[in-house]
Amino acid sequence: MKELLRTLVALPGPCGFEQPVIRFLYERLKDNVDECYVDGVGDLIAIKKGAFPGPTLAVSAHTDEVGFIVKKIEASGLLRFEKLGGHDDRILLSQQVLVNSDNGQHPGVIGTISAHMVKFDDPKRLRNYRELYVDVGASDADEARAMGIRVGDCITYDQPMREAGSHRVYGHAFDDRAGCAMLVHALETIDFSKVHGTVIGIFSVQEEVGLRGAHAAASDLKPDVALAVDTTAVSDTPEGMMDRTLALGAGAGIKIMDSSLIAAKSVWRCLESLAEEKGIPYQTEIFTGIGTDAGALHMGNGGVPTGVISVPSRYAHSCVEMMDLGDYDASYRLLEAFILNMRDKEQFSFI
Repeated sequence: MKELLRTLVALPGPCGFEQPVIRFLYERLKDNVDECYVDGVGDLIAIKKGAFPGPTLAVSAHTDEVGFIVKKIEASGLLRFEKLGGHDDRILLSQQVLVNSDNGQHPGVIGTISAHMVKFDDPKRLRNYRELYVDVGASDADEARAMGIRVGDCITYDQPMREAGSHRVYGHAFDDRAGCAMLVHALETIDFSKVHGTVIGIFSVQEEVGLRGAHAAASDLKPDVALAVDTTAVSDTPEGMMDRTLALGAGAGIKIMDSSLIAAKSVWRCLESLAEEKGIPYQTEIFTGIGTDAGALHMGNGGVPTGVISVPSRYAHSCVEMMDLGDYDASYRLLEAFILNMRDKEQFSFI
């Protein structure tokens, strides 16, 4: 999974511009599943049937990453931008980025003032992203256009996946290429001759701007139970607001509640029982600062019992998201155990 994640992180795919990721996943999966197609909004749907009758499980991982879009090319050649997804304006200054045009990628940097200018500025002032710009080295607008850059081109962080210590990695777009790699690995390696039921893999688009792809999928598919596999923000660093309820290295996250979902008790209790039975390290998650595709999936098909497997992550929505590979493995093992444990949809009924 680690090398697949490295490949997926290298593909540009912010909200609305997920085509390179969806294309790669389609080519990889089309011959390994029973049905594979892309819906009208861009979601990749990959369906694999087990050997025995059983419930239909939808598992969703979103393909989009937070990024930006070129809004204006200034006369100076500097690029104004709009956000795609949620960012903290405080971390944008001097970040290396890639402008993804029709004729290739163009490296650039989000500009900042020289440290020598700070004494002439208000050092406490936080610049809104609308005041910022991307510098691609063009001397004027004509040169920027000659490079192939146009209004509407997407911009991504220029940060490949790197190793950190012996068991951690960092990079951009782990949210949620980590979930995508998990879902691909499940569809490719689980022995479906032992599976009761059907797994619908949803590689969704535009999650970061309102769960839009998952809403489209939920209106069309009819699962009996659903899971989202996504990253979640840990609270184990020294900042004052951190409550130490989620930590890197403490195992897979089993969500109970977030801003988009109160998870079905039958689903999260099942995940807990499987983790304990299989010796999979886990931590429970109640965190209202986040939402996932599960928020859309549980509202489809007249209501679907839904849960979330969360991969713990530091520095979410930045260019240096960090994961522990032990947590990542635990999250995958929990997904695999859930799929192999399915027998009947009544396992997940409300009462």
